[in-house]
Amino acid sequence: MTLLALSTRAMCLVAQPTDLGSLTLEDLGKVVVSSVTKNPEPLSKAPAAVYVISHDDIMRSGARSLPDILRMAPNLEVFQTSPANYLVTARGFSGNSVAQNFPNKLLVMIDGRSVYSPIFSGMYWDDQFVLPENIERIEVISGPGGALWGANAVNGVINIITRNSAESDGGLLAVRVGNLETSAAVQYGGALGKHAHYRVYARDVRRHELDDASGRPARNGWNSPQVGVRVDIESSPSDTVMLQGDLHDGRTDQPGDSDARSTEADVLARWRHTISDTSGVQLQAYYDHVHRRDSSDGGSGFALDTLDVELQHSLAVGDRQQLLWGLGDRIYRYDITPRIGTADSLLWDPARNTQNLANAFVQDQVALNDKTQLTLGLKAENDPYSGVSLMPNLRLSWMPGANNLLWTAASRAVRTPTPFDEDVIEKLGTVVFLTGNPAFRREKLTAYEAGWRGQVATRATVSVSLYYNVYDDLRTVELSPTGLPLTWGNGMKGHTYGVEAWGSYAISDWWQLGAGFDAQRQHLGFKSPSAALLGVSQAGDDPQYQGFIRSMMNLSDSWTLFADLRGVDALPDPKVPGYVELDLRLGWLVNDKLELSLSGSNLLHAWHQEYPNGNRIGRGVSLDARLNF
Repeated sequence: MTLLALSTRAMCLVAQPTDLGSLTLEDLGKVVVSSVTKNPEPLSKAPAAVYVISHDDIMRSGARSLPDILRMAPNLEVFQTSPANYLVTARGFSGNSVAQNFPNKLLVMIDGRSVYSPIFSGMYWDDQFVLPENIERIEVISGPGGALWGANAVNGVINIITRNSAESDGGLLAVRVGNLETSAAVQYGGALGKHAHYRVYARDVRRHELDDASGRPARNGWNSPQVGVRVDIESSPSDTVMLQGDLHDGRTDQPGDSDARSTEADVLARWRHTISDTSGVQLQAYYDHVHRRDSSDGGSGFALDTLDVELQHSLAVGDRQQLLWGLGDRIYRYDITPRIGTADSLLWDPARNTQNLANAFVQDQVALNDKTQLTLGLKAENDPYSGVSLMPNLRLSWMPGANNLLWTAASRAVRTPTPFDEDVIEKLGTVVFLTGNPAFRREKLTAYEAGWRGQVATRATVSVSLYYNVYDDLRTVELSPTGLPLTWGNGMKGHTYGVEAWGSYAISDWWQLGAGFDAQRQHLGFKSPSAALLGVSQAGDDPQYQGFIRSMMNLSDSWTLFADLRGVDALPDPKVPGYVELDLRLGWLVNDKLELSLSGSNLLHAWHQEYPNGNRIGRGVSLDARLNF
């Protein structure tokens, strides 16, 4: 979180340089986060490793896709593999494509709507887009969040929170022209009577092909038109309603074949009722439909429909306790079209199913005294494969002064089995090569964390977090009693530990520097009687460290400059060289309606690779125009 983000500007176009000289940690109390405890609370008092990417940060950076925006968070690892596809993880476990293991320990939400796939607990990032101008903030929590958010919130939680439509009055036209991407978006918002506002938008993006790992054109360009709407209603001083929906149809070029397609539609409704200053109720429901198909794989794909309902109630118990409890139920139906080929096939048994995921949680925040707070939480989740999982959480925070926070936590989280773990069947020719395991168990994490957030000088703030994670029953590839077919097992365990640190320093009223760093070590091994196939690298191919140095400048009333220098360590197995790259954006506020900007990405090298067998990520240059009307 940068101190520059504490100021708000219409559409984030900087009209006047902001005086940063007097900002203290107390000003971070103006930044509210809701993902740590599901209750709105000042960032300065949040007892977790949480980094906030603000609206201002996003606009200054020039990033247009969610994964590129998430590169700004020092507690995330982001790997681009093609024009459309990314991998995003927290605290390791990025997966290994050779072992058919994918990142599956990070929960991602957009306005509280879970967007990970229950078929394999991973993410399709090409299905997720939010117009950057509409993002209020992104809360990135590294560390388990299962006690509130449930399974899959193992190593972290990302919550993308969009702006109220009342902040989108008028029109917006945003255009980008570049060697890697061309895009256009239009939006209009206004009032609906005295108590409601709306916005509607449409955008289209074309990302041009990249070169594959060998340097040949991959012919994998991608485009994805999308439309959406949001309505916010203040029906009374104590009641608000939010309605929103999106629809997109993405297509990826495929040499000699028709495009691979992905269609996604979602609708979300949320009602909030304020009972008093210390009590309130929220009811949220959403429906999500995803349809992916790939003609190059024999027409394989899947359709997934999800319906989710959640109720939560927050209330004060006396003067020193804040209680939060909730119930939820998720129903999802999938229909998978198998991939059948002469060389290999991928099938599912059953290929069609309807499943239910029910949960209940409770959290109690107790003020032990004026400076110390204890948070106790527990979530029970009943999944269709492994039954009831209990995920407890304990957090203790202490503020010795107005400008310092110390916190520690112990938590348990799980990744529950999916159809990919239990129902998959893979064939080589006519031979069954690998099958799912009906006895597959939950992957388990017990995490211990500690952190400090403080002001070290009048113009500088720092956050440091340490963690020690103990894992058990991690997924492995095992031999069957007859050798083949192979099957999934739970034959790996181990521990990881690391440090995450970031901070910002205002050199002057018009120039601020930021820096972030994280380092991790993994010590994983096989349990008896595992066959130890493919080695421990099947859990993830992760850098041991990464970091960035960031500069934001108000050069004048009309000119801004953003610079981000990042470095990522080499991936160990399979080996991918580390890299250092520089992104720049120069913005010019022509007048109060029009901003022009020139952006460059990956400027230090002609290309670099970020993940095994991934495309070469080339140097990019783009010209952007943003017009308000």
